[in-house]
Parts: sequence; structure tokens; C-alpha cells
Amino acid sequence: MKTPICDFVKKYIKSGTLRLHMPGHKGKRHFGMEKYDLTEMYGADSLFEADGIIAESEKNASELFGADTFYSAEGSSLCIRAMLFLASLYAKERNEELCVLAARNVHKTFLSAAALLDFDIEWLWQDENEGYLSCKITGEKLEKALSRVDKKPTCVYITSPDYLGNICDIKSVSEVCRKYGILLLVDNAHGAYLKFLKSSMHPMDLGADMCCDSAHKTLTALTGGAYLHISKKAEDVFKNNARDALCMFASTSPSYLILQSLDYINGYIDEKYKKRLNAFLDSADEYKSRLAEYGYTFEGGERLKYTVNVKEFGYTGTEFADILRKNHKIECEFSDADYVVLMLSCDNKDLKKVYKALLKIPKRETNLKGNTAITRAERIISPRTAMLGAREEISVDFAEGRILAAPSVSCPPAVPILMPGEKIDKEAIKAFNYYGIKTVKVVK
Repeated sequence: MKTPICDFVKKYIKSGTLRLHMPGHKGKRHFGMEKYDLTEMYGADSLFEADGIIAESEKNASELFGADTFYSAEGSSLCIRAMLFLASLYAKERNEELCVLAARNVHKTFLSAAALLDFDIEWLWQDENEGYLSCKITGEKLEKALSRVDKKPTCVYITSPDYLGNICDIKSVSEVCRKYGILLLVDNAHGAYLKFLKSSMHPMDLGADMCCDSAHKTLTALTGGAYLHISKKAEDVFKNNARDALCMFASTSPSYLILQSLDYINGYIDEKYKKRLNAFLDSADEYKSRLAEYGYTFEGGERLKYTVNVKEFGYTGTEFADILRKNHKIECEFSDADYVVLMLSCDNKDLKKVYKALLKIPKRETNLKGNTAITRAERIISPRTAMLGAREEISVDFAEGRILAAPSVSCPPAVPILMPGEKIDKEAIKAFNYYGIKTVKVVK
């Protein structure tokens, strides 16, 4: 498959053209990549008005994923806002206001979109044994939820895979959505590689109407490279307005380095890559099985993650991550009180090093308790009113009865424990303390 953006840049570099255009480094070496860093100049196309080499490259990506695919140089966050804006346009064409039935473990970008677009949200809640990072949705669970709602939603919104590697039953969920005439939107930021398994598990192959992929998380793009995928079966309103939807929330100066990395993927992912990926996954599965025999407990079914329930091994997640960092020079993706998440890729040539390091850590006897339960907090005002209003930051210990104004979580994992507009109760304070959150921003 051709890589027209990369080819254009190489040709431009060789031409020796005097650069009287942005960016200001003029292709001169400071960090080493400057000569590849261009802007929306003649021949380079323009991301949100693409009709040249970027459009050609996106067409190649569309063939790769079997969808109408559009590039983002600002991660899946941009794609999430665009998806929800497109759902809003769709609702308006049907003389409706956008109502989203969303799994509770949304990325906080979903809430910024809710603040900007001002749509109604109904929550699909976690089961009692789940923490705040997961919300395993099945067709059966969705069907029950739809039987209880007062107003039929425009769309269902789920995160799959989630940060711990749990994958929802997207096929059964999509079947229920079709039955009720509801859109299915999937935050697949952690699952771009699922398309290239021996049997695809990608949302677009399992019935989703739209989804986002972060190409930098599990593929080879530079950080910020992502895709917005729209089903070939979707109504014209989605494809026809996709660029406008992305442009509405994006910088007008998207990184040309990131665009080249997205373009490069189209030529990189071939049958050899697929064989290499699947061979790596088989190897990773084998190591995981051996580690389970040693005594480790793993969460989730996502094959490019080792999500270790380290509490059951006698450690907190932060303790365990420090041991890996200081003793074995291994940096994990994420750790908290309960888990350590190790994100893999077939570019990890030293998977055996990870295996040996984990074997060297002794299991400890412990009475450490697992993750704290998340209660169904009372919504007082909308996320928009809470997030766009006056606020103040106070100690968690004095927050009972106040209304949360902003998600009180960093990235990773960027999944809120409580949602803006909800009342902070004793259980929420307990959860904040458990996860090390000392202050919160509340409505003033």
C-alpha cells in the first residue's frame, strides 16, 4: 500500500526548496526531525479540507480498516468529541435532542464533550464487584437497561477495551442497538490492533456505527496519532460532516510528523506484520500462563496488556511498580492501589526480561483489601453547568455535600470516580482517599 504523505515529504526534502513558510525552524536541525516537519503548504494538503495526499492516505487507511476512516493528530480525545458531535447532528435531523446511554467508565474527554455539546446522559453502571475503571456491558445487560429508561437514547457509548484490558461483548451489544434503532459508539482507543488478529475483534467488524482508535497506543504512530472510523453502513450525515466535526474541536495546525506516522502505518501493516503480531501474542499468552502458575492473578482479556491484580500477590500497585522501576528498569503503563498495567507491543523484543523480572518478585502474605465500591451518586446539576461554572478547590475531607465541578483524576487512567454535577457523599470521599486524591474542585 502506498504512503503518499511520507513520499511527498521525502521528495520535498530532496528538492532543496527554500522554506519561507511555517514552522519557524525552517527544517534546520535542533532535535533531528525538523526537516520532516511541514505545514499546510502547496502540495501538502490540509487535514480538515483534505482532497490531495492526505485524502489519499485516509482512503488507504479506510481500506485497511473496512470503514470510512479519518485522521486525528490529537489522539482519540479529538475523535470522541467528534463522534458525539456527529451523533448530535444525527439526533437533530430526527428532531431529537441527543441523549447518550453511556457505560460509567468513560474517559474524561467524554465529559468535556458533554460540557461543550450539552447533551443528556444516562449511565450504565458497574456491577457490584467492579471498580470504577471497568464496566462490562453485554447485550443482555443493555437490554435490561433499555427496558428501564424513560427516554430512548440516541446512542449507546462504551469503552472497550478499558484501561484494565476488559473487552465488552460488542457483537451482542450492537445487535441490541440495531433492534432498538440506536447508534453504537465505541471508545476503542486501546484496541486498534484488534483489527489484525487472526480473527478480527475490532468494533467496526462487530457492528459499531462509529469508533475511535489511538494508533499510538498499540500500533506504531507517534503519540497523538488516532483514527475516527465510521461504518460504511452509516447514514450520510456522519461521513459528510466528519471533517467539520473534527475541525470544530481541533487545532488548525495539526502535526505533520504525526500525519506521516499515520500514513506510514498503511504501508507497514501487511501480512508479515499480521503474522508477527499474532506470533507475539501467542508468546505473550504463554508467558502469562506460566506467570499465573507462579501465582499471579491477571484481569481482563485484552492480549496486549498484562494487568496484574497485585493486591492478591501481597503488594499495592504503586509498591509493585516501584520494584519494577528500581530493581528491573521496567516502567509500567499505569499503577494504582490495586493494579499494575504493563502494555505490550510486538516491538517489545525482550518479553522474556519481563517474565524473568516478575518471577524474581516474591509473593507476600497479605491482608490488603481490594478496591473500594463506587456508589451511585446523586446528580444535582448537569456536567455542563458544573464544569463551566465558578469553582473552588478544597480538601476531600471537607467536601461532603458539595457538588463536583471537574473530574478529579489524572491521565492515566483519566476515568472519573465521580462525575461533575454529582453530590460528593461519604462513599465518594472514601473512594477519593483510597485512590490518593487529596483535593477536589467543587462548584462555588
